[in-house]
Amino acid sequence: MVGLVLLLVAGLLAAPPRAELSVMTWNVCAGTNSACPLYRAGALELAQSIGGYVIKNGPPDVIFLQEFCTGAAGTLELWLEQRTGRNWAIGSWGLASHDGTPYACHPDRLGRPRGAQSIAVAVAGDAVTFEAHPLPAPPWYVTRAVLCATVPARKVRACGTHLSSGRADDDRQPGAPYRTRQIRRLLEIAAEPGHRTILGGDLNVAPPDSGYGSAAGRRAVAPLYHAYQECDQRGTRRTGRWTREGKKLDYLFAPKGTVRGCRVGRDVTLSDHKPVHVKVAL
Repeated sequence: MVGLVLLLVAGLLAAPPRAELSVMTWNVCAGTNSACPLYRAGALELAQSIGGYVIKNGPPDVIFLQEFCTGAAGTLELWLEQRTGRNWAIGSWGLASHDGTPYACHPDRLGRPRGAQSIAVAVAGDAVTFEAHPLPAPPWYVTRAVLCATVPARKVRACGTHLSSGRADDDRQPGAPYRTRQIRRLLEIAAEPGHRTILGGDLNVAPPDSGYGSAAGRRAVAPLYHAYQECDQRGTRRTGRWTREGKKLDYLFAPKGTVRGCRVGRDVTLSDHKPVHVKVAL
């Protein structure tokens, strides 16, 4: 099925839920960028590379991925289950081109198809349901969405996304109109009564107080800071460490006062983006 791949998986924990949730976001640059190491990587190589990193750094409870490939979701899920001893569920949503055809990941090194370039959310352990919601997107470029995982046992809603890039062929109009609308819609979708929301991904905007990027982009992301606490926020300054080429584009937001730690994986060279990790008190 092109576009949305939803998996509903039930998993039981042997021990009571922990009072802390670990979440990671990472644009793995696997789909169409020939400058990235995971470009044209097959499903097993993607699973080993992504899974190997998360195992090495202590597997999180939730993983947001961007520029992933729908064809590798099942392989990554199985890889994580075998290496961590926990049940995992992965939901993925494939982008489509402006004409409705799949925005395909380039074939692997053996010429095999890898599905559509996608966003994905992986959740360990608990029963989970996934749902994808379309976001406003330029009709001349690819579709965008937010993919949310709801974990009733832990009263958690985790939503990952990859917003328009701001390039001339994407959100190209003055004022970042599509990213502004995407973030407004993201805020609406992520809220779930009775649940603690964690949201993030590659937002393709600079932090409000960073002093770089477009002023319109910095304004667009400000409502998220108003509603939530960003993982790498520096005191009252709405900024953080860079995640791609000297700029912060990747974010994790949690309810204010719940962030217990934040880390940027600066040593990672598999992608042009650095992964971001947060620990959230539940």
